[in-house]
Amino acid sequence: MKQGGEDVRYLFLNVTAGYGSTGRIAADQCRALSAQGHTCVLAYGRMAANCDDVTTVRIGSDLANRLHGLESRVLDNAGFGSRQATRKFLRWVREYDPDVIWLHNLHGYYLHVGELFSYLRTCGKEIHWTLHDCWAFTGHCAYFDYVGCEKWKTGCHDCPQKGTYPDSILADNSRKNYLRKRALFTGIPNLTLTVPSRWLEGRVKESFLKDYPIEVIYNQVDKSIFRPTPGDFREKYQLENKIIILGVASVWEARKGLKDFLELSRLLSEEYQIVLIGLNEKQLAALPAEILGLPRTDNVRQLAQAYTAADVFVCPSTEETFGMTVLEACCCGTKTVVYQDTACEEVAKAYGGIAVPRGSAHLRDAILELTGGKNR
Repeated sequence: MKQGGEDVRYLFLNVTAGYGSTGRIAADQCRALSAQGHTCVLAYGRMAANCDDVTTVRIGSDLANRLHGLESRVLDNAGFGSRQATRKFLRWVREYDPDVIWLHNLHGYYLHVGELFSYLRTCGKEIHWTLHDCWAFTGHCAYFDYVGCEKWKTGCHDCPQKGTYPDSILADNSRKNYLRKRALFTGIPNLTLTVPSRWLEGRVKESFLKDYPIEVIYNQVDKSIFRPTPGDFREKYQLENKIIILGVASVWEARKGLKDFLELSRLLSEEYQIVLIGLNEKQLAALPAEILGLPRTDNVRQLAQAYTAADVFVCPSTEETFGMTVLEACCCGTKTVVYQDTACEEVAKAYGGIAVPRGSAHLRDAILELTGGKNR
């Protein structure tokens, strides 16, 4: 790479730009390096938001994304569609000629990883890859602790999570995917892995990626946004006299702990109000009356107001590689409760939060301890 003081040309790749936690992380990296005088481009597959100040390039199109997703649902080959879109993108990459290539999430139906890594193997560039989940070293899934699967350590097959993201309704291609990824992702010159937690570092060291240098760099948030932020959240939802227990997720899938919140609502007295942000329409319709459900928001200032209004932020996720919402809540001055033996524990404890064994009763006990409230 060029020496200090010289303009370094960076290329970042992520499924989104400025949207969702990984999209915001990639966009913030671009902003920070651009402020130092470097040239940065963020290439993304779908969904861009809150990044008008970042130079972006889209990979593929809506149609290409949909076709890749459809192919994946039938053939279970996420990451191996979008071949033509990837080839077109790589022609642009050769013209841009970056000094450093920084990968983030490569799954999400927008890239052909075979085409990409064939280029990376011979390009001679400095390469970094920030892992935000475990998809890179499994034959299908992005998370596996939730179902107690350890096939990824020796070779995936007969996937117990075929129906989870990136879900397949027909084929189970996990063995072939595992072998293809292992062949493609190993032995890349000048590649360094970055992970956001010791938890994920431990998993990577047990995977076929173990021979790469690994750096643990905790994710950061924009503290000019995620800070104590007074607002009208309580008044807007008539919660002035309630003890607010907040949960936030971009997608409330099973491992995020929605079931635990449903159980928790039956254990807390009426002085408490559980508020969940990020629910889809089906989940909102099925929610019991004692829980206030809200759809996903990408308005980060409104989100900061919600964190600030809450008395306790609870993250009952059973498997996270970091816990970005936990950090956001902590930076807004909110007390946090998470489960033990997850990466969220690393974040919460750094800010004085509580980590408890899994189960809604343990969550309740921690909430009562933090708020001095009453049991139901």
